[in-house]
Amino acid sequence: MSRSAHPAGPRHADVLHEGHYSAPPADLNALDPKVWAHTVSRTEGGVVSVGGIEVTRLAEEFGTPAYFVDEADFRARARAWRTAFGHDADVFYAGKAFLSRAIVRWLHEEGLNLDVCSGGELSTALSAGMPADRIAFHGNNKSETEIRTAIEAGVGRIVLDSFQEIVRVAHIAQSLGKRQRVQIRVTVGVEAHTHEFIATAHEDQKFGIALADGQAAEAVRRALALDGLELIGIHSHIGSQIFDMAGFEVAARRVVSLLAAVRDEHGVELPEIDLGGGLGIAYTSEDDPREPHEIAKALGEIVTRECEAAKLRTPRISVEPGRAIVGPTAFTLYEVGTIKPLDGLRTYVSVDGGMSDNIRTALYDAEYSVALVSRTSDAEPMLVRVVGKHCESGDIVVKDAFLPADLAPGDLIAVPATGAYCRSMASNYNHALRPPVVAVNDGEARVIVRRETEEDLLRLDVG
Repeated sequence: MSRSAHPAGPRHADVLHEGHYSAPPADLNALDPKVWAHTVSRTEGGVVSVGGIEVTRLAEEFGTPAYFVDEADFRARARAWRTAFGHDADVFYAGKAFLSRAIVRWLHEEGLNLDVCSGGELSTALSAGMPADRIAFHGNNKSETEIRTAIEAGVGRIVLDSFQEIVRVAHIAQSLGKRQRVQIRVTVGVEAHTHEFIATAHEDQKFGIALADGQAAEAVRRALALDGLELIGIHSHIGSQIFDMAGFEVAARRVVSLLAAVRDEHGVELPEIDLGGGLGIAYTSEDDPREPHEIAKALGEIVTRECEAAKLRTPRISVEPGRAIVGPTAFTLYEVGTIKPLDGLRTYVSVDGGMSDNIRTALYDAEYSVALVSRTSDAEPMLVRVVGKHCESGDIVVKDAFLPADLAPGDLIAVPATGAYCRSMASNYNHALRPPVVAVNDGEARVIVRRETEEDLLRLDVG
C-alpha cells in the first residue's frame, strides 16, 4: 500500500479539541476488548482479524465500506441475557437496533423473544420463522393495516401507546373474533442521563401515556373495559445508552405504584411489567457498561422490593436489550481515501463511507473509537477527525481520535461497536449505496444483507 508523505497535523495530547480523548492511548496498535467483538484480535503479521479471518481478506472479498458481525459474539451475548434473567422473566431483543432474517434465526435458536415496531420488522420476523407469540409490537402510531396483520399473525403482545390506539386495537381484535394481549406504555417522568432525542420517559415527548396527571390510570380503565383486549401489564422505557441504574429504580417505583392503584380500584393485579431497554455499551475505552447478570440482579431486586412495600405479588419482568446485544458485535471497515492536515487543529481523514452508513455522530453527537487494522505502526499518534465522502460539513464518523502519523491512502481503518443503529438507520444520501452486512464465524464469512447496487437505486426510480 502507498505510504505517500503528507504534512503533519497536531500529534500531541496538549492540543485542545472538542472530542472525547484528552490524550493518545499508550499503544495505538492495541485493541480494547471493551469496544471490540470477542473474536477480534491482531495476527502475528499485525493485521486485525475477526472470526479467524483477516480484514484485508474480507475487504478484498466484500469491499468497503462494510459491516462485519461476529456471529459467535452475538450468540454469546444473547445467551448471557437469557441466562441472566432465567425462566421467570422474558428477554425481548429490540429489533430496531438491527434486524435481518439471520438475526431473527439466531435469536430464535438462542431462546430470545423479539420486539418490532413496524410492519416491515414484523414481516422480517415472521418470514424468518420467529413464532408470533414471542413477538411484541411497539410503535406510537401503528397503522390499522399493521395492527390487523399483527393480530392475525397472533403476536404475543401489542404495546398500546395512546388512547386512540386502545380503541383501535380493541375494535380490530373484536372484528377478527380475537382478544389481544396488550400492555400500556406509560411515561414515568424520569429524565435519563442520555441525549435529548433518545430520552423517552419525560413527559414532553411523543411516546407513551403520562403517569403524572392520571392519564395512565384512565388508559387502564379503558383497556380493562374493552372486550377485545386482555391487559397483561405496564410498559416503561426511560431512554438509551444508560449506565446508571438509578433511573430504573425510580421508574420501577412509579410503575409499581400504578399497579397498586389498579389493584385498589379494579381488584386486578396485572401480571407483567416491562422495563424496556436502553442499557449502554462501550463505544470508547472510557465507557463502563454493566454485565447482563448485574443488570438482572439489580432490576429483580428493585421490582421485588417495591412490590413487597406495596403488598403486591411480584410481576413477571420483561426487558428489551437491542444495542446491548448487537452493538458490540460488529465493526465498520473503511478504506482511507484522502488525508488533510490542518495546522494547529487536527488532521481530516476521509473514508469511503460516512453519514450514510453511520448517522449517529451527526444526529446524537455520538462518540466512537477507530483503529488502523490493515497493519501495525510505530509512528507517533496524530489527532484525527474521521469524515465521510458526503456533501455535508457534518459528515463525521469519529469526531476526534488518534491514529498513527504515517496513515496513508489505501490503509484500512475500522470503527468498532457499530452493530446497533448504523445499518438500520443507513440512507442513500448522495445516492450512496448502503453497505453489506457480513457475518463472520469460525473462519467463514457470508453476506446476510447484501450491498446495494446502482440497479437497486434505479429500480425504484420509475419516473
